[in-house]
Amino acid sequence: MRLSLTVGLALALGACSRSAPPPTDSGKPPATGFEPPVALNAEPPVRYPVALYEAHTEGTVVLHLFVDSTGKVVPESTSVAESSGSAALDSAALAGVPNMRFAPARKDGVPVATAFLQPVHFRHPSGTSMGDGS
Repeated sequence: MRLSLTVGLALALGACSRSAPPPTDSGKPPATGFEPPVALNAEPPVRYPVALYEAHTEGTVVLHLFVDSTGKVVPESTSVAESSGSAALDSAALAGVPNMRFAPARKDGVPVATAFLQPVHFRHPSGTSMGDGS
């Protein structure tokens, strides 16, 4: 039997929150009327590496993503903005990017391309971290 583990992906948090506009690359918030991208995945697209799950290794990877005006992630623009401290967790987060789906950002109601930071949380249900990636 194959064990399939998914991560509690925080696609509804961070840049995908509609409560406040995310900062632009200049650090200034965008003009009003901006709505950030919204995650559409019903199931988390990132898989928790089995060995790290079994070792209770936890961490958060922050990805830098660019979504075009249709909501498609541009793979060439994807990078790790903040490492979890575990190369395996960072790799797992990056591996899930092609399966991430978003509604595009909107500026005054018009779909626009945008860059944003997306946290990916790897948390063991036991809540105890025993690995290096915490």
